[in-house]
Amino acid sequence: MKILLLEIFFRSLGESFKLSMIWFFFVVVSLFFERCVVTFVLFLPSVVVRLQRKIAIIGSGEAATELAERISHDAGHTYGLFGMFDVPSVQSIDNHSDNDLNALVKRSRHDPLHAIILAFSNIEIDEIFLKDVTLRLRQVLSDIYIIPSLVHGIDSALPVEYFGPSTLFVLQRRPLSEIQALEKSIIDFILALIGVVFLAPAFILVGLAIKLDSSGPVFFRQPRLGKNGREFLVYKFRSMHAHMSDSMADRQTSRGDPRVTRVGRWLRKLSIDEIPQLFNVIQGNMSLVGPRPHAPHTRAGGKLLDDALAEYVLRYHVKPGITGWAQVNGARGELVTVEDLRRRVNYDLEYIRRWSIFFDFKIMFLTIVREVFSRHAF
Repeated sequence: MKILLLEIFFRSLGESFKLSMIWFFFVVVSLFFERCVVTFVLFLPSVVVRLQRKIAIIGSGEAATELAERISHDAGHTYGLFGMFDVPSVQSIDNHSDNDLNALVKRSRHDPLHAIILAFSNIEIDEIFLKDVTLRLRQVLSDIYIIPSLVHGIDSALPVEYFGPSTLFVLQRRPLSEIQALEKSIIDFILALIGVVFLAPAFILVGLAIKLDSSGPVFFRQPRLGKNGREFLVYKFRSMHAHMSDSMADRQTSRGDPRVTRVGRWLRKLSIDEIPQLFNVIQGNMSLVGPRPHAPHTRAGGKLLDDALAEYVLRYHVKPGITGWAQVNGARGELVTVEDLRRRVNYDLEYIRRWSIFFDFKIMFLTIVREVFSRHAF
C-alpha cells in the first residue's frame, strides 16, 4: 500500500512539474515579447518627441551655452531643447522677436514646455529687471529654475534641484504633477461622459424650450481663455436673443439684461445654461472643477483682467472648470470692480494650492447644494 501511494505521489508530482515548466516558458516568452514591443514603441521618433521634457533657456554667455549643449547632446531621449532666448532688455520686452521673452510666452501656449532655466551672466541683468522677467513668466505653465550665481540673500533658501552636475534653484513649480493632471483628466472625462448620457433627455427638453421661446440656434459658442492662456470655444445653451448675442463678450451680462430671453433667464438662474460645457470637458478644454474661464475682452474696473490684477495669470496653470471654489463661495456674476476680480482670484488660487480629488468632489457637491439656487446667477 505504501509503495502504491508513493508511486501515485511521484506521478502527480511529475505532472505538476510539467505544467509548471509550461507556465514558466509561457511567462518568459510573453515578457520577452512585451519588452520588445514596448522598447520598439518607446524609440519611435514620434513617441520620443512626445515623451521628451522640453527645456527653454533664457540668457546667454557660458552658463547658458553649456546648459544648451548638455540638453542637446548629453541628455539622450529624456530632455529636449525648446529653444534659447536672448537676454531680455527693455526693448525686447516691448518689441516682438523670434527669440525674446514675448516669443517664448506665445510659443509655450501651443507647444509643450516643461521647464525654463534663467541663465544670465551677472553683468547682463540687475535684480529689478530679473524680477520683471520672472513676473512675465508667471503665466507660463512650466517649472522655472535659476542658476545659483543669480540668487542672493534670502532667496538662497529656495528649493534646489540638480541637472547633471549643475545646481539649480526652483522659482516656480507646476501646481499639479503630470500624474495628478492625468488622474484629474480621467475622472473628468468619465463623469462628463456619464453626465451627457444621463442628461440627454434634459438636453432635448431645454433645446425645445429655447427654440419655442425665440428664433436662433440652441447652443451658443464663445471664445474663452483656458489652460496656459490658450483660447478655445465654450459651449452654452443660448440664453440671449440671437441677434443680440455678444460672441466676443465685449459687454458682460448684467442683472435685468434686456438681451436675455424669458427661457434664458431661468436657464441662467438655475445655471442650466452651463451644462453643455460637459462637451468641453470631454474634448479636454475644461475640467468639471476649476477657475471659471473668461472671454478675452472681459474687463474689471475698465481694464482687461490680465492688466487689472497681476495674480490673475496664475489661473492659467490649471484647466478652467464648469464650477469652482469661487462659485460655491458666492464669487460669481458680473465683474464690476477690481475688488470683485481680486476676491474671485483669491478663491481660485486657494483652490489651486489645495487641489485634491477629494476637494474636487466636495466642490461638485457644494455646487449642487448651493450654486444651483444662488441669488448671484442672472
